Amino acid sequence: MNIVKKYNQRAEKINSLLCVGLDPDFSKLSEKFKALEFPQFEFTKYIIDSTHEFAAAYKPNIAFYEARGDQGLKELKLTMEYLQKNFSDIFTICDAKRADIGNTNNGYIASIFDWLGFDAITLHPYFGSEALGPFLDRSDKVCIILCRSSNPGAAEVQDLKTDGRPVWQVIAEKTSKEWNKNGNCMLMVGATYPEEMKVVRSLAGDMTLLVPGIGAQGGDIKATVEAGLNSKKLGMIINSSRGIIFAENPGEEAKKLRDEINKYR
Repeated sequence: MNIVKKYNQRAEKINSLLCVGLDPDFSKLSEKFKALEFPQFEFTKYIIDSTHEFAAAYKPNIAFYEARGDQGLKELKLTMEYLQKNFSDIFTICDAKRADIGNTNNGYIASIFDWLGFDAITLHPYFGSEALGPFLDRSDKVCIILCRSSNPGAAEVQDLKTDGRPVWQVIAEKTSKEWNKNGNCMLMVGATYPEEMKVVRSLAGDMTLLVPGIGAQGGDIKATVEAGLNSKKLGMIINSSRGIIFAENPGEEAKKLRDEINKYR
């Protein structure tokens, strides 16, 4: 099965385009979790148990685990093992923003794809196809290329013009026309830029978009969904992290966002 189909099948099965971002910032965990042997794992397990019926994908941000060294990486591994054992049909994304050259990439691939077992990884395109190649060659995994990020300062570099086109547009074109030979590419486009998302969708065809920026970052759900849906009313992985995982009732918030997204499909 093409790995992108795993996400589509899950999305269709539960009628959801929602991705829950697992960002277990240790400083924000309650004392109840901090008192446990594996606080980040127990917290993410609680979030998964509360939200899985509404989640087509989970996106752990590796930085929050790496910040705690050996202990954090162990807890990320426990989180992935829990997902693989109990919810193996849910698509998993490692938000790591990797891509380097030479053997460095082989290390990232071995750790994130093979040891941790993620279905997908976020990658920056700044080093070009040479750096992306080892990831793209893994046809059993998904490469999510950063295109138009959701942060306010994105324009500083991403709006720079080359041959009259902004950098983010060039990345969308290269990803869809040159780098997607194995059909395992996606693009990351922030919800805070729906007009740019429309352009990306026109260039990328039915390619799936990872969409951060909903919730705490202020992305508009209606504008985002209308700009980003593909011809099959799929093609989006809409992520919310803080707005769900630190809510009083994460399951209720996940359901609410899933339902609001579906209103505009």
